[in-house]
Amino acid sequence: MRIIGLTGGIASGKSTVAGMLKRRGAVVIDADLIAREVVAPGEPAYSAVVAEFGEGILNPDRTINRGALGRIVFADPEARRRLEKITHPAIGQRASEKLAELRCGGAAVVFYMAPLLIEAGITSRVDEVWVVYVDRETQVERLMLRDGISREEALRKIAAQMPMDEKRKQGRVVIDNRKTEADTEKQVQEVWEREIGKREAGSGKREAGSGKREAGSGKREAETS
Repeated sequence: MRIIGLTGGIASGKSTVAGMLKRRGAVVIDADLIAREVVAPGEPAYSAVVAEFGEGILNPDRTINRGALGRIVFADPEARRRLEKITHPAIGQRASEKLAELRCGGAAVVFYMAPLLIEAGITSRVDEVWVVYVDRETQVERLMLRDGISREEALRKIAAQMPMDEKRKQGRVVIDNRKTEADTEKQVQEVWEREIGKREAGSGKREAGSGKREAGSGKREAETS
């Protein structure tokens, strides 16, 4: 089974691209959804998070208020590390279980969508990395619009992640999401045909990741002029 890591920065459009891939038949595991699952009431990570950050992060129904927790961890790098120390192992375990199920089911290609795939040092879980890219100013504007937050808060959230220009360098495939959705859709179709359709039809099996390809020496970057 070929596992492709799909990543990008906050508000870069990872979910949009994932949706486009799904419409073409892709199987996508969303690490953000898993992150919600592992901190649901009754899960071991839930109790650990509440013990670490207090009941002030809880909604009236005792579920974790992601906004309240986010305000804590985005403002304090040490608090964010404490949270990740609790949640990342649980997310990794749940993701491994889902991947094992898909492998047993005969899936040929699976996308593992994770915003912190590179920062968390878990690229070894995947065969190759695809990055959804936007420039910093576009990222700021989209995050402000999406979350209804100030520019200052948007910048603080973005600063908690690897800069997009650095993350972009880690991608074997880069999908440029700075323009219109139609433009991104066109890129996804081109990448799908080149990277999934032809390779799978030609080999009939997973092709191991070949590592990063540098620009000018074969790196494939799905950008338009």
